[in-house]
Amino acid sequence: MKLVFAGTPEVALPSLEALIASRHEVVAVVTRPDAPAGRGRKLVASPVAQRAEEAGIEVLKPAKPRDPEFLERLAEIAPDCCPVVAYGALLPKAALEVPARGWVNLHFSLLPAWRGAAPVQHAVLAGDEVTGASTFLIEQGLDSGPVYGTVTEEVRPTDTSGDLLGRLADSGARLLVATMDGIEDGSLEARPQPADGVTIAPKITVEDARIDWTAPALRVDRVVRGCAPAPGAWTEFRGERLKVGSVRPIVGRSELAPGEVTVQKNTVRVGTGSYELELGDVQPQGKKRMPAGDWARGARVEPGERLV
Repeated sequence: MKLVFAGTPEVALPSLEALIASRHEVVAVVTRPDAPAGRGRKLVASPVAQRAEEAGIEVLKPAKPRDPEFLERLAEIAPDCCPVVAYGALLPKAALEVPARGWVNLHFSLLPAWRGAAPVQHAVLAGDEVTGASTFLIEQGLDSGPVYGTVTEEVRPTDTSGDLLGRLADSGARLLVATMDGIEDGSLEARPQPADGVTIAPKITVEDARIDWTAPALRVDRVVRGCAPAPGAWTEFRGERLKVGSVRPIVGRSELAPGEVTVQKNTVRVGTGSYELELGDVQPQGKKRMPAGDWARGARVEPGERLV
Protein backbone atom coordinates (compact mmCIF):
# COMPACT_ATOMS: atom_id res chain seq x y z
CA MET A 1 0.00 0.00 0.00
CA LYS A 2 0.96 3.62 -0.44
CA LEU A 3 1.27 5.12 3.03
CA VAL A 4 1.47 8.57 4.59
CA PHE A 5 2.88 8.18 8.11
CA ALA A 6 1.90 10.64 10.85
CA GLY A 7 4.06 10.96 13.95
CA THR A 8 6.28 13.39 15.83
CA PRO A 9 8.45 12.22 18.81
CA GLU A 10 11.14 9.57 19.15
CA VAL A 11 8.63 6.95 20.27
CA ALA A 12 7.24 7.00 16.71
CA LEU A 13 10.61 6.19 15.10
CA PRO A 14 10.52 2.37 15.50
CA SER A 15 7.21 2.32 13.64
CA LEU A 16 8.49 4.59 10.88
CA GLU A 17 11.60 2.44 10.48
CA ALA A 18 9.54 -0.75 10.39
CA LEU A 19 7.19 0.65 7.75
CA ILE A 20 10.09 1.88 5.60
CA ALA A 21 11.53 -1.65 5.73
CA SER A 22 8.16 -3.29 4.98
CA ARG A 23 6.59 -4.21 1.66
CA HIS A 24 4.60 -0.97 1.80
CA GLU A 25 5.71 2.39 0.41
CA VAL A 26 5.98 5.37 2.78
CA VAL A 27 5.54 8.26 0.34
CA ALA A 28 5.29 11.08 2.90
CA VAL A 29 5.18 11.82 6.61
CA VAL A 30 3.02 14.28 8.52
CA THR A 31 4.56 15.76 11.66
CA ARG A 32 4.25 18.73 13.97
CA PRO A 33 5.97 21.98 12.94
CA ASP A 34 9.55 22.69 14.06
CA ALA A 35 9.66 23.67 17.72
CA PRO A 36 12.12 25.60 19.95
CA ALA A 37 14.60 23.35 21.75
CA GLY A 38 17.80 23.60 23.78
CA ARG A 39 19.30 26.57 25.57
CA GLY A 40 19.24 28.74 22.47
CA ARG A 41 15.59 27.86 21.83
CA LYS A 42 16.34 27.39 18.15
CA LEU A 43 13.69 25.80 15.96
CA VAL A 44 14.35 22.09 15.58
CA ALA A 45 12.58 19.57 13.36
CA SER A 46 10.82 16.67 15.06
CA PRO A 47 12.61 13.29 15.26
CA VAL A 48 10.17 11.91 12.67
CA ALA A 49 10.86 14.82 10.30
CA GLN A 50 14.60 14.36 10.65
CA ARG A 51 14.44 10.63 9.91
CA ALA A 52 12.12 11.13 6.94
CA GLU A 53 14.43 13.73 5.45
CA GLU A 54 17.37 11.35 5.82
CA ALA A 55 15.37 8.71 3.95
CA GLY A 56 14.38 11.13 1.18
CA ILE A 57 10.69 11.05 2.15
CA GLU A 58 8.47 14.11 1.67
CA VAL A 59 7.72 15.88 4.96
CA LEU A 60 4.48 17.77 5.62
CA LYS A 61 4.38 20.09 8.66
CA PRO A 62 0.93 21.73 8.79
CA ALA A 63 0.36 24.17 11.65
CA LYS A 64 -3.03 22.49 11.88
CA PRO A 65 -4.16 19.40 9.95
CA ARG A 66 -7.23 21.27 8.75
CA ASP A 67 -5.09 23.76 6.80
CA PRO A 68 -6.34 23.83 3.19
CA GLU A 69 -2.83 23.54 1.74
CA PHE A 70 -2.18 20.36 3.72
CA LEU A 71 -5.53 18.80 2.81
CA GLU A 72 -4.92 19.61 -0.86
CA ARG A 73 -1.48 17.99 -0.83
CA LEU A 74 -2.80 14.93 1.02
CA ALA A 75 -5.51 14.52 -1.62
CA GLU A 76 -2.90 14.81 -4.36
CA ILE A 77 -0.81 12.04 -2.79
CA ALA A 78 -3.96 9.90 -2.42
CA PRO A 79 -2.55 7.42 0.12
CA ASP A 80 -4.18 4.04 0.59
CA CYS A 81 -3.77 4.29 4.37
CA CYS A 82 -2.28 6.64 6.95
CA PRO A 83 -0.67 4.93 9.96
CA VAL A 84 -0.33 7.19 13.01
CA VAL A 85 1.94 7.05 16.09
CA ALA A 86 1.93 9.95 18.56
CA TYR A 87 1.27 12.63 15.96
CA GLY A 88 0.04 15.13 18.54
CA ALA A 89 -2.88 16.87 16.83
CA LEU A 90 -6.55 16.07 16.26
CA LEU A 91 -7.41 15.06 12.71
CA PRO A 92 -10.44 16.77 11.16
CA LYS A 93 -13.11 14.87 9.23
CA ALA A 94 -11.81 16.30 5.96
CA ALA A 95 -8.43 14.64 6.56
CA LEU A 96 -9.92 11.37 7.79
CA GLU A 97 -11.87 10.99 4.56
CA VAL A 98 -8.82 11.19 2.24
CA PRO A 99 -7.12 7.75 2.50
CA ALA A 100 -9.17 4.89 1.08
CA ARG A 101 -8.34 2.60 4.06
CA GLY A 102 -8.50 5.36 6.67
CA TRP A 103 -6.07 6.47 9.38
CA VAL A 104 -4.85 3.67 11.64
CA ASN A 105 -3.47 4.64 15.04
CA LEU A 106 -0.98 2.71 17.18
CA HIS A 107 -2.07 3.45 20.75
CA PHE A 108 -0.04 2.30 23.75
CA SER A 109 -2.74 0.57 25.77
CA LEU A 110 -5.13 -2.34 25.52
CA LEU A 111 -8.20 -0.43 24.42
CA PRO A 112 -10.72 0.50 25.73
CA ALA A 113 -8.43 0.94 28.74
CA TRP A 114 -6.50 4.20 29.01
CA ARG A 115 -7.85 6.23 26.12
CA GLY A 116 -6.08 9.57 25.90
CA ALA A 117 -2.72 11.29 25.85
CA ALA A 118 -0.81 9.40 28.58
CA PRO A 119 -1.78 5.71 28.58
CA VAL A 120 1.59 4.34 29.65
CA GLN A 121 1.99 6.78 32.54
CA HIS A 122 -1.49 5.99 33.83
CA ALA A 123 -0.87 2.24 33.57
CA VAL A 124 2.18 2.61 35.82
CA LEU A 125 0.39 4.99 38.20
CA ALA A 126 -2.53 2.59 38.52
CA GLY A 127 -0.28 -0.38 39.24
CA ASP A 128 -1.41 -2.36 36.18
CA GLU A 129 0.42 -5.67 35.91
CA VAL A 130 -0.22 -6.03 32.17
CA THR A 131 -0.70 -3.43 29.47
CA GLY A 132 -0.02 -3.39 25.73
CA ALA A 133 -0.64 -1.64 22.45
CA SER A 134 -3.56 -1.54 20.03
CA THR A 135 -4.05 -0.58 16.41
CA PHE A 136 -7.41 0.95 15.63
CA LEU A 137 -9.25 2.86 12.92
CA ILE A 138 -9.41 6.53 13.88
CA GLU A 139 -12.88 8.06 14.24
CA GLN A 140 -13.95 11.44 15.58
CA GLY A 141 -14.15 10.16 19.19
CA LEU A 142 -11.24 9.90 21.65
CA ASP A 143 -9.43 6.63 20.78
CA SER A 144 -12.84 5.00 20.37
CA GLY A 145 -12.52 3.43 16.92
CA PRO A 146 -12.70 -0.29 16.11
CA VAL A 147 -9.56 -2.29 16.89
CA TYR A 148 -7.50 -4.27 14.37
CA GLY A 149 -5.03 -5.95 16.69
CA THR A 150 -3.22 -5.88 20.05
CA VAL A 151 0.02 -6.95 21.71
CA THR A 152 0.48 -7.36 25.46
CA GLU A 153 3.38 -6.32 27.66
CA GLU A 154 4.12 -7.10 31.31
CA VAL A 155 4.58 -4.09 33.56
CA ARG A 156 7.67 -4.91 35.62
CA PRO A 157 7.85 -3.83 39.29
CA THR A 158 10.68 -1.37 38.60
CA ASP A 159 9.43 -0.05 35.25
CA THR A 160 9.36 3.67 34.68
CA SER A 161 7.01 5.03 32.03
CA GLY A 162 10.05 5.51 29.82
CA ASP A 163 11.13 1.87 30.21
CA LEU A 164 7.68 0.55 29.39
CA LEU A 165 7.10 2.93 26.50
CA GLY A 166 10.40 1.91 24.94
CA ARG A 167 9.37 -1.75 24.85
CA LEU A 168 5.89 -0.92 23.58
CA ALA A 169 7.32 1.25 20.82
CA ASP A 170 9.25 -1.77 19.51
CA SER A 171 6.50 -4.38 19.83
CA GLY A 172 3.93 -1.85 18.63
CA ALA A 173 5.96 -1.19 15.48
CA ARG A 174 5.73 -4.86 14.56
CA LEU A 175 2.01 -4.80 15.28
CA LEU A 176 1.53 -1.75 13.05
CA VAL A 177 3.28 -3.40 10.10
CA ALA A 178 1.24 -6.57 10.61
CA THR A 179 -1.90 -4.43 10.67
CA MET A 180 -0.96 -2.76 7.38
CA ASP A 181 -0.33 -6.22 5.89
CA GLY A 182 -3.67 -7.51 7.12
CA ILE A 183 -5.58 -4.49 5.84
CA GLU A 184 -3.97 -4.85 2.41
CA ASP A 185 -4.65 -8.57 1.99
CA GLY A 186 -8.08 -8.45 3.64
CA SER A 187 -7.21 -10.84 6.47
CA LEU A 188 -7.89 -8.25 9.19
CA GLU A 189 -11.22 -6.74 10.16
CA ALA A 190 -11.55 -3.98 12.73
CA ARG A 191 -13.82 -4.94 15.61
CA PRO A 192 -15.72 -2.47 17.84
CA GLN A 193 -14.28 -1.84 21.28
CA PRO A 194 -16.18 -3.27 24.28
CA ALA A 195 -18.52 -0.86 25.99
CA ASP A 196 -17.17 -1.91 29.39
CA GLY A 197 -13.70 -1.20 30.73
CA VAL A 198 -13.27 2.31 29.37
CA THR A 199 -10.72 4.37 31.32
CA ILE A 200 -9.30 7.77 30.44
CA ALA A 201 -5.62 8.77 30.49
CA PRO A 202 -5.31 12.58 30.35
CA LYS A 203 -1.93 14.27 30.10
CA ILE A 204 0.03 14.20 33.37
CA THR A 205 0.58 17.72 34.66
CA VAL A 206 3.44 19.01 36.79
CA GLU A 207 1.05 19.28 39.73
CA ASP A 208 0.03 15.63 39.25
CA ALA A 209 3.71 14.75 39.66
CA ARG A 210 4.03 16.31 43.11
CA ILE A 211 4.72 13.65 45.75
CA ASP A 212 2.31 13.31 48.66
CA TRP A 213 4.44 11.80 51.41
CA THR A 214 1.36 11.00 53.52
CA ALA A 215 0.35 8.48 50.84
CA PRO A 216 1.46 4.84 51.20
CA ALA A 217 4.98 4.06 49.98
CA LEU A 218 3.56 1.96 47.15
CA ARG A 219 1.70 4.98 45.80
CA VAL A 220 4.75 7.24 46.08
CA ASP A 221 6.83 4.65 44.21
CA ARG A 222 4.26 4.54 41.40
CA VAL A 223 4.20 8.32 41.11
CA VAL A 224 7.99 8.45 40.85
CA ARG A 225 8.11 5.69 38.22
CA GLY A 226 5.00 6.83 36.37
CA CYS A 227 6.28 10.38 36.00
CA ALA A 228 9.75 9.34 34.80
CA PRO A 229 11.22 10.66 32.62
CA ALA A 230 8.58 13.39 32.23
CA PRO A 231 7.32 15.52 33.83
CA GLY A 232 9.38 14.13 36.72
CA ALA A 233 8.15 13.53 40.27
CA TRP A 234 9.02 16.32 42.67
CA THR A 235 8.74 17.60 46.22
CA GLU A 236 9.99 20.63 48.15
CA PHE A 237 12.84 20.98 50.60
CA ARG A 238 13.43 24.26 52.41
CA GLY A 239 11.05 25.95 50.01
CA GLU A 240 12.82 24.84 46.83
CA ARG A 241 11.78 22.18 44.37
CA LEU A 242 13.58 18.83 44.48
CA LYS A 243 12.99 16.35 41.68
CA VAL A 244 13.01 12.69 42.68
CA GLY A 245 14.29 10.36 39.98
CA SER A 246 14.01 7.03 41.77
CA VAL A 247 13.13 5.45 45.10
CA ARG A 248 13.58 2.02 46.67
CA PRO A 249 11.06 0.58 49.13
CA ILE A 250 12.34 -0.33 52.61
CA VAL A 251 9.59 -2.67 53.76
CA GLY A 252 9.11 -2.84 57.52
CA ARG A 253 8.15 -0.66 60.43
CA SER A 254 8.92 3.01 59.89
CA GLU A 255 10.13 5.36 62.60
CA LEU A 256 9.88 8.39 60.32
CA ALA A 257 6.91 10.71 59.94
CA PRO A 258 5.63 11.29 56.38
CA GLY A 259 8.24 13.35 54.52
CA GLU A 260 10.77 13.18 57.36
CA VAL A 261 14.33 12.66 56.11
CA THR A 262 17.12 10.70 57.73
CA VAL A 263 20.66 10.39 56.41
CA GLN A 264 22.75 7.29 57.23
CA LYS A 265 26.19 7.19 55.58
CA ASN A 266 25.38 7.19 51.84
CA THR A 267 21.67 6.40 52.17
CA VAL A 268 18.81 8.86 52.45
CA ARG A 269 15.48 7.59 53.72
CA VAL A 270 12.11 9.33 53.75
CA GLY A 271 8.99 8.49 55.71
CA THR A 272 5.64 7.92 53.99
CA GLY A 273 2.14 6.95 55.01
CA SER A 274 3.38 3.36 55.40
CA TYR A 275 7.00 2.15 55.23
CA GLU A 276 10.11 4.13 54.36
CA LEU A 277 11.61 4.80 50.93
CA GLU A 278 15.28 5.18 50.09
CA LEU A 279 15.96 8.00 47.65
CA GLY A 280 18.00 7.17 44.56
CA ASP A 281 18.81 10.06 42.24
CA VAL A 282 17.51 13.56 42.92
CA GLN A 283 17.81 16.91 41.19
CA PRO A 284 17.87 20.08 43.31
CA GLN A 285 16.45 23.23 41.78
CA GLY A 286 18.89 24.77 39.30
CA LYS A 287 21.35 21.88 39.55
CA LYS A 288 22.15 18.61 37.79
CA ARG A 289 20.82 15.22 38.77
CA MET A 290 22.90 13.52 41.49
CA PRO A 291 22.84 10.63 43.99
CA ALA A 292 20.67 11.46 47.00
CA GLY A 293 23.62 10.97 49.35
CA ASP A 294 25.60 13.70 47.57
CA TRP A 295 22.61 16.03 47.76
CA ALA A 296 22.06 15.37 51.47
CA ARG A 297 25.69 16.03 52.33
CA GLY A 298 25.76 19.23 50.31
CA ALA A 299 22.49 20.44 51.81
CA ARG A 300 23.57 19.37 55.33
CA VAL A 301 20.18 17.87 56.08
CA GLU A 302 19.36 18.19 59.78
CA PRO A 303 17.53 15.55 61.85
CA GLY A 304 13.76 16.07 61.70
CA GLU A 305 13.75 18.06 58.45
CA ARG A 306 11.05 17.12 55.95
CA LEU A 307 10.20 16.95 52.29
CA VAL A 308 6.79 18.51 51.64
